[in-house]
Amino acid sequence: MKLLKEEVRHIAMLSRLNLEEGEIEKFQVQLSEILNFVEKLNELDTEGIDPKFQIIPPQNVLREDVPGVSLSGEKVFMNAPETDGQYFIVPKVVKK
Repeated sequence: MKLLKEEVRHIAMLSRLNLEEGEIEKFQVQLSEILNFVEKLNELDTEGIDPKFQIIPPQNVLREDVPGVSLSGEKVFMNAPETDGQYFIVPKVVKK
């Protein structure tokens, strides 16, 4: 399937892209190749294949959430540039 330049211009307009003439020709070729590849994939028989099938079985890569020893307030604020003993003091960033 070969896209026309007008179709590429329309896609660019929908994507809010300002393309030069050379870019339109470049994307005309590239998008046409992508559509040809998708057409080729549509020829495959996928009857009976689970749409969520994965070659590698999914596994949770997160560690167990186990409570541990917390840092003391003194250690937490040790490297803070400014603190009042309970909170970090930071510059005001909200303007009125």
